[in-house]
Amino acid sequence: WETHVVLRCGDVKPIEYVVTRKAARMSRILGMLEEQEEGEATVIPIPVDGRTMKYVVQYVEHHWNQKAAPIEKPLRGEIHGVISEWDKKFLFTDLVKNCIMAADFLQIPDLLDLTCACVASMIKGKSLGQVRDLFNIENDFTPEEEERIRQENRWCEEA
Repeated sequence: WETHVVLRCGDVKPIEYVVTRKAARMSRILGMLEEQEEGEATVIPIPVDGRTMKYVVQYVEHHWNQKAAPIEKPLRGEIHGVISEWDKKFLFTDLVKNCIMAADFLQIPDLLDLTCACVASMIKGKSLGQVRDLFNIENDFTPEEEERIRQENRWCEEA
């Protein structure tokens, strides 16, 4: 256990992932939590579902020693033009939203940037209705509320 930690996910039946300490340190939270004496078995409970955590673990294990290139902000073109082949394959999952929340909670800046840029690329140029369809978001606004919000945020559409 000198070189690894165990991440226990908060599923009904807990799922555990063994991760190298070096990879775990990509997360500011895990980096702080795993600072125990070397040799001790370190099990860290994580309130992230196992399916999502599988992707997070793959990301940190791949990138802890292969730093991802910074992603420009704002993203000016398609995300596929600025990320690695490995990241392109990684992003094609229905768990992108979950990975954003996990990266935010675990404080993994590179993963958060990647997943947010992916979503930005997905919604770029789409109408409100198309975005709702893409993410299965129910419209619970009245037409009047929608118009008021559109007027308040007109600057977004002009940019």
